[in-house]
Amino acid sequence: MADKPTGPPLQVRAAGGLVTLEGLAALAFVAVLGIGAAQSDLPLRAVLAEAGYFLILGVALVAVGVGLLTGRRWARTPAIVVQLLLLPVVYSLIGPSQQLLLGIVAGVFVVATFMLLISDASRIWSMGLDLPSP
Repeated sequence: MADKPTGPPLQVRAAGGLVTLEGLAALAFVAVLGIGAAQSDLPLRAVLAEAGYFLILGVALVAVGVGLLTGRRWARTPAIVVQLLLLPVVYSLIGPSQQLLLGIVAGVFVVATFMLLISDASRIWSMGLDLPSP
């Protein structure tokens, strides 16, 4: 008799932790925007709109990360999409922005998270193939 799985595999939990960190980074950026709003040359509406956008993204990423950590299969697809959307950001940091160190660190983070999410264990888990047969 097969034992019930104890939760998501290590790869999924690790990716969940990394995605949660991405969400917390977005929320920290919201705080930085809020603090710097008074000193910005931009109109207050523009700064608040940007803060609102990153607030929504941050909350969503934290929810997806927690979903992965707690074994919610639905959370894998949005996490993969976010990693793919972050690749142009990494390129922009390394290339046009000439922030090589930050770009490399972000690139390693994004690629590592992506690889964890597409690993065999993650794929098998996401399809429910880790569940015992009835």
